[in-house]
Amino acid sequence: MIAHSEWKHDDIFEGTTEDGNTILFDADSAHEHGPSPVEAVLMALCSCTSVDVVSILKKKRQDVTGLRVSAEATRAETFPRIFTHIRLTYAVRGHLSRKAVEDAVSLSKNKYCSVSKMLEKAATIEYEIVYPDGEPEP
Repeated sequence: MIAHSEWKHDDIFEGTTEDGNTILFDADSAHEHGPSPVEAVLMALCSCTSVDVVSILKKKRQDVTGLRVSAEATRAETFPRIFTHIRLTYAVRGHLSRKAVEDAVSLSKNKYCSVSKMLEKAATIEYEIVYPDGEPEP
């Protein structure tokens, strides 16, 4: 895997992968042109675990119709201001088995999500699962 970042102007940087995919990072406090690099790490965590959970639920033949993973992070007070605690909330929709969802989230956190595994070297990662459309079957 290869990537690079190029300073564009002011506090704007463009990250590019070897496949040519790009993302703009905005280091200015207003973040008008994109996320900060640290925000992007948090977004990557949410996306990485989402990919796992949806994939696992589909393999378990669960009728998943929606998933939103939100993260709330606490950072260290001093530099480097690493994440020290992250709370993930999985809002899952569909006709689902509670056990299947719990297993999928656990497998993502403990086995498959590489972003989570990297971040948990420095931060405690906790999670909760919510069902906006009502509680699923046991």
